[in-house]
Amino acid sequence: MGSSAEDSRPVPVTRTSVAWAGVWAAALASIAFIVFILQNTTLTQVSFLGLHGTLPLAVAMLIAMVSGILLTLVLGTARITQLRRLARPRRHHNR
Repeated sequence: MGSSAEDSRPVPVTRTSVAWAGVWAAALASIAFIVFILQNTTLTQVSFLGLHGTLPLAVAMLIAMVSGILLTLVLGTARITQLRRLARPRRHHNR
């Protein structure tokens, strides 16, 4: 058998173990997503900018979520770009 020093060493984190954890997280998120869709199939009246129609509640909520994510990405990208432009002249002066 191995010595106690060998037994106390932590197991190293590898790319494969990170990928395996990612696969499990994606699988659990997919299951939750499927349950969400199945539980929210009721048709809902939607009106937006003069357009009217009916959608399953899950679809309407997912459209709202994706729209919020896209808006956040656009605003975040604009802010990061702005900060990079402000930082660029300072880098050249410090050389």
